[in-house]
Amino acid sequence: MLKRALATLVAGSLLAGCGDSRMPELELSGPVMGTSYSVKLVNPSNDFNRDQLGDLIIQRLEDIEQRFSTYRPSSELSLANKTLTTDWIPVSRELCEVIESSIGMSRRTNGAFDITVGPLVLLWGFGPDGNRAAPPVDELLAEARGSVGYEKLSTDCSMPAIRKALPDVYLDLSAIVKGFAVDETASILDAAAMDDYLVEIGGELCARGRNANEEPWAIAIEKPDVASRSVQTIVSVTDRCMATSGDYRNFFTYDGIRYSHTVDPATGRPVTHSTASVTVMARSAAEADGLATGLLVRGAEDGLAFANIAGIDAYFLVRKDGEFEQVMSGNFEDLLK
Repeated sequence: MLKRALATLVAGSLLAGCGDSRMPELELSGPVMGTSYSVKLVNPSNDFNRDQLGDLIIQRLEDIEQRFSTYRPSSELSLANKTLTTDWIPVSRELCEVIESSIGMSRRTNGAFDITVGPLVLLWGFGPDGNRAAPPVDELLAEARGSVGYEKLSTDCSMPAIRKALPDVYLDLSAIVKGFAVDETASILDAAAMDDYLVEIGGELCARGRNANEEPWAIAIEKPDVASRSVQTIVSVTDRCMATSGDYRNFFTYDGIRYSHTVDPATGRPVTHSTASVTVMARSAAEADGLATGLLVRGAEDGLAFANIAGIDAYFLVRKDGEFEQVMSGNFEDLLK
């Protein structure tokens, strides 16, 4: 839960560069969506009101969490999931538009990204109901797969409303909502006439302008190593958004087999290929977030071919002989430092 008292905005002082040529930099940060957010602002104007901006960001993130969270029983999405009907369900315009955009992402990725995968995520123990110690039995998987499929979902945002083809269709927006929250935070900064900033929520980010050294933002891509946290490579980012999806942090092991939280809607099971992570650059963090998930589901071999055809800038890390092999699509190689 995001509360103002717990937000702990790290904005007590402007970092003046300690006598070097760095521009002044300010940071705002705090907990959100079970993770954290960070906003770095470069050389804000003298009349900049950090408390007012911080409050705007916190309130917007709280609104997003209350609307889209599956972990909050009272969220708008949770209430829609509990509405067991095939009639039109009235929802807010914002929720309708995000769902509509998600359906478009499903079509774009040929179903690899699918927000109706929720029943399978729950069944494998990666949702709000908690963890599992063993894989679900085939009968339960078959039953859950019966309510999965983006074509079972319709929207009419002129109403605004959504409709399920089956009453028990369950929506999970976790693969896109952090990116959406980054985009909304960036919109607040744009409205405040901030030209140079970095917004990050749970690893999804947008970078605008230049950093404190008046250079493009240098962003680390994590090595997908279960045992440690280290940097695989650095990318140079400006006026772009980036998201990474990986199989190496959220998983359980049973009978010597590791089961990742990334569930393939087509099989109903966690992905089993050798692709460990996918990073995508895009115009918006929500687009990057959804594409990274879809490409991870497809895996490097199929996903790389798709990304090249679709013009997606993507970076795949593939397990091979105890190491990580990198393959890239689009113009991603040009971003490496």
